[in-house]
Amino acid sequence: MYQHRDWQGALLEFPASKVVCVGNNYAEHIKEMGSVKAAEPLLFIKPETALCDLHQPIAIPTEFGMVHHEIELAILIGSPLKQASEERVVEAIAGYGVALDLTLRELQAGFISQGQPWEKAKGFDGSCPVSRFIPAAEFGDAQQAELKLVVNGEVRQQGNTRDMLTPIVPLIAYMSRFFTLRAGDIIITGTPPGVGPMLAGDQIEISLNGKLLTTRVI
Repeated sequence: MYQHRDWQGALLEFPASKVVCVGNNYAEHIKEMGSVKAAEPLLFIKPETALCDLHQPIAIPTEFGMVHHEIELAILIGSPLKQASEERVVEAIAGYGVALDLTLRELQAGFISQGQPWEKAKGFDGSCPVSRFIPAAEFGDAQQAELKLVVNGEVRQQGNTRDMLTPIVPLIAYMSRFFTLRAGDIIITGTPPGVGPMLAGDQIEISLNGKLLTTRVI
């Protein structure tokens, strides 16, 4: 069962809870998906059962078509937020890590074409592998964070959080208008371009500001 940990692997006391996500938060990813920029952030939620440890092998479903990787900055919430100001958001951020928003791309495309919700394509069990968290006070400027994902030695995704269409703090304040965020909730903040399929046996390297972790797909 997933539990939040710090970057050294020590357990954090926050409970595992929901993941609040934003889609289409990088212009180049919108372009590669053939989408258009929305007037407001596009929000969706993954349940607690989507969470798993990115430091362990990633188990992907095989019966629903292609599973795509989407690397994202992950933010651990440390205190409740509801209708929060941006100043309050800054105070509530406990730490930063990196996550994969795994997506059943063929299912998602079908749902979009039929005007249906995405949950089955985005919120399935194990669809949010997440790293351990670096305390916010030790992280530096989260709006200048480098993300990179390498599959079998090939760089697939590389981006910087400065390119977000809606930056971190106003994004979380916006989320808190609709969803009360509780201690232990995770925010994932959108993906840069380069999304693509993952297959069993793939070797994965993920880096956040040069901090590297490796895993594999099973």
